[in-house]
Amino acid sequence: QVQLAESGGGLVQAGDSLRISCTLSGRTNRAYHMAWFRQAPGKEHEFVAALSWGGDRIAYGDSVQGRFTISRDHSANTLYLQMNNLRPEDTATYFCAATVAIYSNEPPPDLSTRNLYEFWGRGTQVTVSS
Repeated sequence: QVQLAESGGGLVQAGDSLRISCTLSGRTNRAYHMAWFRQAPGKEHEFVAALSWGGDRIAYGDSVQGRFTISRDHSANTLYLQMNNLRPEDTATYFCAATVAIYSNEPPPDLSTRNLYEFWGRGTQVTVSS
């Protein structure tokens, strides 16, 4: 079993920076692609960023491109999201997600697809005031 635990959310002002983290525990001896999604009240889940196990593929949602950076520390089984120049519209609950990385001759999966991920954290709230 895999557990994901997000941390680091909080209340910040527009223009501030914040880094949130996600620690993976349980079956840590497998390879996982990981991602961040977010959900604002009354809205659908939105893809934020994703990072492949090997680090060779990175993807960002259009609304965060150039402001957010995804990274991971394999030794600590932790995924990070550095968020700069935050805007009120970034206010949401941020969820960490993971999927077992399978490398084959098939085309690689689209890391921005929510249905790809079978493991999810409970989320951390990020609120940006104007």
